Amino acid sequence: MDAAKLVTPVAVSHILAHPSAGSDGAVTDLVVQVLDLKSVGTGSRFSFTATDGKDKIKAMLPTNFGSEVRSGNLKNLGLIRIIDYTCNVVKGKDDKVLVVIKCELVCQALDAEINGEAKKEEPPIVLKPKDECVGVTPPLAMKPKQEVKSASQIVNEQRGNTAPVKPLSMTKRVHPLITLNPYQGNWVIKVRVTSKGNLRTYRNARGEGCVFNVELTDEDGTQIQATMFNDAAKKFYPIFELGKVYYVSKGSLRIANKQFKTVQNDYEMSLNENAIVEEAEGETCIPQVQYNLVKIDQLGSYVGGRELVDIVGVVQSVSPTLSVRRKIDNETIPKRDIVVADDSGKTVSISLWNDLATTTGQELLNMADSSPVVAIKSLKVSDFQGVSLSTVGKSTLAINPDLHEAQNLKSWYDSEGKDTSLAPIGAEMGAARAGGFKSTYSDRVFLSHITSDPAMGQEKPVFFSLYATISHIKPDQNMWYRACKTCNKKVTETFGSGYWCEGCQKNDSECSLRYIMVIKVSDPTGEAWFSVFNEHAEKIIGCSADELDRIRKEEGDDSYVLKLKEATWVPHLFRVSVTQHEYNNEKRQRITVRSEAPVEHAAESKYLLEQIAKLTA
Repeated sequence: MDAAKLVTPVAVSHILAHPSAGSDGAVTDLVVQVLDLKSVGTGSRFSFTATDGKDKIKAMLPTNFGSEVRSGNLKNLGLIRIIDYTCNVVKGKDDKVLVVIKCELVCQALDAEINGEAKKEEPPIVLKPKDECVGVTPPLAMKPKQEVKSASQIVNEQRGNTAPVKPLSMTKRVHPLITLNPYQGNWVIKVRVTSKGNLRTYRNARGEGCVFNVELTDEDGTQIQATMFNDAAKKFYPIFELGKVYYVSKGSLRIANKQFKTVQNDYEMSLNENAIVEEAEGETCIPQVQYNLVKIDQLGSYVGGRELVDIVGVVQSVSPTLSVRRKIDNETIPKRDIVVADDSGKTVSISLWNDLATTTGQELLNMADSSPVVAIKSLKVSDFQGVSLSTVGKSTLAINPDLHEAQNLKSWYDSEGKDTSLAPIGAEMGAARAGGFKSTYSDRVFLSHITSDPAMGQEKPVFFSLYATISHIKPDQNMWYRACKTCNKKVTETFGSGYWCEGCQKNDSECSLRYIMVIKVSDPTGEAWFSVFNEHAEKIIGCSADELDRIRKEEGDDSYVLKLKEATWVPHLFRVSVTQHEYNNEKRQRITVRSEAPVEHAAESKYLLEQIAKLTA
C-alpha cells in the first residue's frame, strides 16, 4: 500500500473541532504528515506542521519522542499516528497549536508533501467507540475543497457550531508536566510540593516586592519550579504546604534560566493571582521528596558552582545556636553548625540557618548522642575550611528518613563506622601527601588546555592537575586580609576597640593575617594567573602572612621583595579549579589553586615513563 494513503482525511479539522483526544466520546486514530520539523528551546523538543493533505496546523512533538527524531527514525515528510493530544489557543492570537501527548511512528519519510488530489479516493476518518471493540460510527463528512486553510480560518468557521467546552480546571483532565510548553493556554497539572522556599522581599528600580518559589513533582517524577511575585506570593504562600498534592491551572511557562534553575526542566512556571490552586486530598501516587545524593568525598567537584547538592549522613556533632548579623539589612539571623559523616569515610560541616537552626537543629542537639541519620536537600557547597555546606531558603532536612540509603548508612555506622577514623573532607584537599600526589598526577594537562577555552567552567567548576613553574609574584598586590583568630573570617577595625568579627559577633584586641593573592605560573605552552589562599600560599612563600608583614615593616621593602623572588622559578605540582566570574560586566576565567605539592623527581620520572610507554604502545 502507498504510505501516503495511510494519512487520515480531515484529521486537522477533527482536531480543531475536538480540542482534546476523546472529548467527543470516542477514541481517535489519526495519521498525519510531518512538515517543517525543527528543534525548539534547548533541543529536547521538536515543533512541526501537521497536515492531512487538505489543512495544516502548527504542532509540538512530545519530549520523549525527540529520540526518534535525533536517531533519524522520523524525518521531515514522515508520518505519525496521534494517540493522545490537546489543542490550545495561542495567547494573543486567533490561532491554535496542537500539542501531541502520545504518538507512534508510521513512516520515516515520504518522497513529497501529500495533497488533496492524492487523498480523494481515501475513506473518511473512523472513530472507535470507547464502550465497544467492534462496530464503527458514521464517517465524518469531508468537503472536497483543494484550498489549504489555516487553523484560525477553520476555528472561525466552526466557532458557531461548536458547543462550549468546560473549563479544564473543572474537568480535572490532568496533563503530565513533560507535555507542558509555553504555547499552551489551558492546562491542569496534579503535583506534589517537594520543596518550598521562604517568602523573600526585594527592592529594585520599580519599588519593593516579595517573591517565593516551589518545586513541583508529578507522578512520573518530572519536576518544575514555579515562582510567584507580590500579590500572588502573598496569596499562595500559606496555601502551598510542603509534601501536599495540588491541582494547579492557569499558570504560564517560559524558557528556564540556566543560571538559576534548580530542577531538570527546560521550562519554569509563573503563577499570578488569577491562577487556580486546589488541594487534592488523599493522593499517594505522587512520590515524596526526591534526592540526588552525593557522597561526601565527591563534594570537591561542586565547590564554587551554582549546583545544589543533596546528602545523607550520620550526625557526629551539633553546635549551640549562634546569632549572625546579616550585612545587607543588619538583621540578626540564627545559625547552627552540624558535622555529618557517611560511608566514604569523610565528614563535612553543614551550617543550618533560620528555622532549621532553631527548631530542627534543637531537635538534633537533643538526640545527638544516638547518632541520628539526616537527609538534607538543596545544600550550597563552598570552599570555606576546604569544603563546607550551607542550607539555603529552599533546603529541607529530614531526621531518620524512610530511605533505603539512610537505612544502609545507619547499618554501616553501627557495625563499623563508629569505630572508623573519619577525616574532614576539607582537610583532604591537598593536605595529605599521598592524596596530594594522587590528585596532582591525575587529569594532567598543559596550561594551554585551560587558557585556549575561555568558556571553560561556565556550567560548573572543572578540575585539572598541572606541572608548572611560578614565574612572578606581584609585590604591590594586596597579599592578605585581616582575619578572626577563631573563625578565620574577615574582621573590620573598630575605632579604639580592636577588631569586630561578624561571624563570631564579638570584638577582639588582636587579629591574624591570612594570604589571598595571585601568582603567575608558566609551562612550555603558556602562562596564566592563579588565585592562591592561605594554606597553599604559606607553602609557596615559605612563611606566614604575619611573618611576611613583619619582614616588610622591620627589614624594609628590599627584604620583602627578595622573599617573594625566592619563591619564583620553582616548579610545583598544582591541582586547580577553573570557574567563570564577572568583572566589570565581563565574564573572565578564574583559576584557583586547590592543592599544591613540591616536585618529587623520582615520582615525576616514573609518571613520565608511564606516559612515554602509552605513546609507544
